[in-house]
Amino acid sequence: MDTAVPLDNRDTLDHIPAGTRARIAQIQGGKLLTRRLLALGLRVGSEILVVQQRRRGVVVASAGCRVALGGTIAEKLLMQPLDS
Repeated sequence: MDTAVPLDNRDTLDHIPAGTRARIAQIQGGKLLTRRLLALGLRVGSEILVVQQRRRGVVVASAGCRVALGGTIAEKLLMQPLDS
């Protein structure tokens, strides 16, 4: 399942620096990954704050919750950095 929001200047989550606000533009994974992220409150269009980069993994905050994602998942999330 390759759902997308048409946005420019995308980069994968594992390349977004800590302290950056971004929006999930595309999930490059199947239904299982999309469902797993949905259960964590993350979907295409969700705004997140990158709290911490840990090697390839990343900790993000979204809607008052913090979620740690491994590098395999982080590299499948295309992000649109937000100007603010």
